[in-house]
Amino acid sequence: MADTLTLFTSIGLSEQKAKETLKNEALSSALKEGIIQAQRVNGANGVDKAMGTLLYSMASRLKDNKRLVFLSDCIAQRKICTELQLAAALDFVKSHPEDPISQKEFDEACGVGVVITPEQIEDAVESVIKKHKEQLLTERYRFNMGLLMGEARSALKWAEGKVIKNEVDVQVLHLLGPKTEADLEKKPKAQKAKVGENDVKAKKEEVVSLNGDGNFVEGRSLMEQLRGEALKFHKPGENYKTEGYVVTPKTMDLLRKHIEFTGGQIRTRFPPEPNGILHIGHAKAINFNFGYAKANNGICYLRYDDTNPEKEEEKYFTAIKDMVEWLGYTPYDVTHASDNFQKLYDLAVDLIRRGHAYVCHQKGEELKGHNVPPSPWRDRPIEESLVLFERMKKGMFAEGEATLRMKMVMEDGKMDPVAYRIKYTPHHRTGDEWCIYPTYDYTHCLCDSIENITHSLCTKEFQARRSSYYWLCNALDLYCPVQWEYGRLNLTYTVVSKRKIIKLVETGVVRDWDDPRLFTLTALRRRGFPSEAINNFCARVGVTVSQTTTEPHLLESCVRDVLNDTAPRAMAVLEPLKVTITNLPKDTKMDVRVPDFPANESKGAHTVPFTCTVFIEQSDFREVMEKGYKRLTPEQPVGLRHAGYVISVQKVIKDSQGKVVELEVTCCSSETAEKPKAFIHWVSQPLVCEVRLYERLFLHKHPEDPSEVPGGFLSDINPNSLQVISSALVDTSVKGAKVLDKFQFERVGYFSLDPDSSADKLVFNRTVTLKEDPGKI
Repeated sequence: MADTLTLFTSIGLSEQKAKETLKNEALSSALKEGIIQAQRVNGANGVDKAMGTLLYSMASRLKDNKRLVFLSDCIAQRKICTELQLAAALDFVKSHPEDPISQKEFDEACGVGVVITPEQIEDAVESVIKKHKEQLLTERYRFNMGLLMGEARSALKWAEGKVIKNEVDVQVLHLLGPKTEADLEKKPKAQKAKVGENDVKAKKEEVVSLNGDGNFVEGRSLMEQLRGEALKFHKPGENYKTEGYVVTPKTMDLLRKHIEFTGGQIRTRFPPEPNGILHIGHAKAINFNFGYAKANNGICYLRYDDTNPEKEEEKYFTAIKDMVEWLGYTPYDVTHASDNFQKLYDLAVDLIRRGHAYVCHQKGEELKGHNVPPSPWRDRPIEESLVLFERMKKGMFAEGEATLRMKMVMEDGKMDPVAYRIKYTPHHRTGDEWCIYPTYDYTHCLCDSIENITHSLCTKEFQARRSSYYWLCNALDLYCPVQWEYGRLNLTYTVVSKRKIIKLVETGVVRDWDDPRLFTLTALRRRGFPSEAINNFCARVGVTVSQTTTEPHLLESCVRDVLNDTAPRAMAVLEPLKVTITNLPKDTKMDVRVPDFPANESKGAHTVPFTCTVFIEQSDFREVMEKGYKRLTPEQPVGLRHAGYVISVQKVIKDSQGKVVELEVTCCSSETAEKPKAFIHWVSQPLVCEVRLYERLFLHKHPEDPSEVPGGFLSDINPNSLQVISSALVDTSVKGAKVLDKFQFERVGYFSLDPDSSADKLVFNRTVTLKEDPGKI
């Protein structure tokens, strides 16, 4: 350790920096090797501080030590003399993983031997300043000097930045002279131009969301939201440029064959396990996988990861495909992991033959956790494992009596993950053909390889499986895609775990997977959430490496934005109060025109009947006037929306308990009456319907967190999460509505027609309120 410390300080590192470097084993090892190689070229004392700085920079940035000796030689021989050249050298070796490296191409790419004279720098800067002279004389020192630097550096690729800056400073000073007091004054801030409503609307209309059929209010497409992560992605065939990707002697040949097969097309896949219904987090995965492919003229597979026959059911296969299509995406092809069962088995046999897998008899409980004891069967003969694996396939072992394990260590320290296990359960698609089934760690990367996937996008929890992903493809000499991880989407006030949702269903807290209080996609659709709003929500949340936890009100805001433009208006009264208009004939019946979208009446209208008996909301009348109350009281008239009448109370009728049950009023035309303080909605000759009002299912933000909910999520159920109003009244315009049709009940909220509806009685789910309720927890 002391010798290494001395070695590091000998190249100009401070003692503190050298000690910090020693703590990083990988960096310390690479730097030591680089210095020793440089000393072989220049002698024990031939590595000066400038060379040492470059060696340190190389060691800390080089991801593949295969090129460490080559680059150390280039630095020692002073072919690489600047950080700029080193950056070019690192890029070159990364994009040229095959041997041998062409020295000529390397020298050209890295500016080896290129000498930039002071005269060249002077001429280049003079040319740039001449180009901008007029603007420089006008703006003086307020001119953006970075522009001059940028153009000069483009003309002098290998010149040192400091030297160019000094020359720019000298020539600008010569042209403009020293700074004056006016130059030193702060530049006034430019006034922001006011954006008109029409400009905003036009801006929104320009934006097309990723699935090609909707806008969202942020004014940015989904791919723009994803840009931070997506721009880091490799191009098809350039997998080897990705950090952490393992290059083998066969990699480049396999990549060439991959490109020949795909034509350089981007290929992604959405690979759900068909053992439950998709939830809001899957919506992000669907948008990312299908959306990234679509935005780049690529293709995306829907691939069912159906390797666990115990939990898979037909209804899940169907529901998953329905949800993908509901969100606006069409899979290039629908595939199954089980399509490849024979091929996966053959590859497992090949893996054993190569000495990379073995049959193990450790029990299931012994294989769990991080400190798994090494298998005593790890080094059993290859032929023995081949025979035993064949016996596993033929059903000659009991469940748990044998597994096939891969000889590797994963990133999380787990050793020898299981590739195959025994399950005597008929498979949904293959019946009793198999009694051994592959695991996720074995299947996923191989199916990606078989389908020539270019970008294997998965959530952050799969990062620990990346090493096994690359290891397995390379161990079998197969094309290896690149795994990219991103943070999963989490929502507060809910649970999305399949196991927990099943518990909610089994205990009767919710009716089924599509209960509108859940955040499964089937539940959100049933509640009336438009698919476009869910896609826009995914876009707003964006794709980051870190996990995201979002509150439901952001999703609800996206829903309102869409429904405001797409849900026609109707009038409904949830808690009716009868109102008799005494100064109209009893047989009065008129048709009142109600615009479907009051802000844009050109989008159509419907008519509703108006008679001398109407119904209003109980909350729109108070017997005793209170300060700030603007609706109907005995002293205060109100207008009836769309009807053209203002009503005034003449008599309040109560039942035996003193409850107001009817009002007798008179009306007059709103054209002749004094303008009322408010207009309220009403219905006449209405339909009786059932309305279901939903609130959050859980009382706390994190119902799964023991510190917040010690009794477990089932103890946190909100007793008021569902309110059923069985005798609400709605106007006749909704009579022909179909299941999932959406409406804005004026002044009440957005509603969707539930599948429970019948010809005799319509049932409406409240999708969201008109505005976010600031009183919500």
